[in-house]
Amino acid sequence: MVFARGGLRRARPEPVKGPGFGDLFAALPVAVLVIDPDGRIAHANSACELLLNHSETTMVGQPYDAVLRPPEDYADRRDGHGFAAFDIEIEAVRGPRIRVDFVEAPIADQPGWRIVTLHHAPQSRPVAQGADRTAGARAAVGAAAMLAHEIKNPLSGIRGAAQLLQSAGEDAELTQLITTEVDRIVALIDRMQDFTDTRPLKLAPTNIYPLLDHARRVALAGFARGISIEEHFDPSLPPVLIDPDAFLQVLLNLLKNAAEVLGGRDRPRITLATAYRHGMSVSTGAGRPRQPLPIEILVIDNGPGAPADIAEHLFEPFVSGNPEGKGLGLPLVEKLVRDMGGIVQYGREREPEVTVFRILLPRAA
Repeated sequence: MVFARGGLRRARPEPVKGPGFGDLFAALPVAVLVIDPDGRIAHANSACELLLNHSETTMVGQPYDAVLRPPEDYADRRDGHGFAAFDIEIEAVRGPRIRVDFVEAPIADQPGWRIVTLHHAPQSRPVAQGADRTAGARAAVGAAAMLAHEIKNPLSGIRGAAQLLQSAGEDAELTQLITTEVDRIVALIDRMQDFTDTRPLKLAPTNIYPLLDHARRVALAGFARGISIEEHFDPSLPPVLIDPDAFLQVLLNLLKNAAEVLGGRDRPRITLATAYRHGMSVSTGAGRPRQPLPIEILVIDNGPGAPADIAEHLFEPFVSGNPEGKGLGLPLVEKLVRDMGGIVQYGREREPEVTVFRILLPRAA
């Protein structure tokens, strides 16, 4: 107690001294390097020492590339905004090649200073991503396209025969059943033909915001009525190299997918977001060089996500977590995005977890 005029006053407790910056930096669970304007290592945390098999004492003062070989296209694509390459192999001078997410960013108000983070890429990621088609897969697509075309011919005959029977006074209920089921099968085959269409898309520099707004209005007027659709947009996004009709179809498929999984949930919410990712590059297929894909479009929902046993196979035909689904919507999304030179990924992210479909596309030159 402290005596004060008019009575007793409680003493102010001594402030608790927390960990300093050095303690926090050392305790970070992600490997971090700090690079000075001369390209030399100024700091490295404990996680980085373990990952690179190098002590901070021996790293400090060393040229950056004397300790870590940066990604192959680092020099060509690095700019003042930073650099990012995901799920790549890099070589530590004192250790084996390691698979990481490599992100470099400038330090604000410190010209020339950079920070590099190395996130260990797990062997099995909770992300499904559209894969490149092998020759066998392309052959299967061709066979499916031919089969779909041939099936529609006899179906047309069956439908015509059912209509003739109905007009002749035969059992109207049974003939209507035949007609309805034939129409359902034809609609399914039409969707298969969308998936197997190999004609090139007409790509052009496009402002995606009118398309995003149109997709949002269509969704709210129909399948997403009663669901909140929020927008978090980067207003400075440059034109994107896309086929506008294909891109709109991708958006509507993803919004419809989100609306279906949100049925019956409290406070259902879908978010449309865009961002420009400086330095972003991704391999669009096995054996292909990494391509800059800086345009990011996100479709996010607060639903439960895909069942764990099919999460890695969502972009494969006839895989669906919806009992009523046909498993063709997401493969079509993957095909259209790939045909536009991009990739689409599925993941469960953030806290609390939400479902994220991430589209990465090239910007227009």
